[in-house]
Amino acid sequence: MDTHVIDSRVVEEGAAVRRRRECDVCNKRFSSYERAELRLPMLVKKDGARQSFDIEKIRHGMQKALEKRPVSTEALSASLNAILCAVQGLGESEITASQVGDYVMQQLQKLDAVAYVRFASVYREFKDIDDFLAAVKSAMDTDSAKQRGKE
Repeated sequence: MDTHVIDSRVVEEGAAVRRRRECDVCNKRFSSYERAELRLPMLVKKDGARQSFDIEKIRHGMQKALEKRPVSTEALSASLNAILCAVQGLGESEITASQVGDYVMQQLQKLDAVAYVRFASVYREFKDIDDFLAAVKSAMDTDSAKQRGKE
C-alpha cells in the first residue's frame, strides 16, 4: 500500500502512463499503467443484439490474423489505440459491428497484407475464389502504394 513513484512515462502513443514504483516497506520495484477510463459505445451485432464494446475481443481477432506474421506487439497496440480513438471520436452511444470490423480491416491492411486477407476471408464471409482474389488485389494495391511512398 505504501509506494512512491520513481519514474513516469507516457506510453502507447499517449493512451497510457507507465509509472515505475517502489515499495516503501520491502524496496521492490514494479510498474503500473494508468489509462483514462472512457465510456465506450454499445456494439450492435448483425442480429440486432447489443453488447459492451470489448477491445480484448478485437485484440484476439487481430492476433489470430497476425499469427506467425512479422508484426511487433507495439504495432498491434498502436493499431488497437487507433481503433479505440476512431470509435471514441464518433461520440455515439452505439456502433455497429460492421463499423468496428471496417476499422479493424483498415488497420490490418496497414500492418500486414496476409493478415488483412486472413481477417477479410472470415469477416466478409468469402463464398468463392473471386471474393478471395478481390481481397488479395486490394491488399496488393495497398502494398504497392506503401512501396511508392517509401521511394
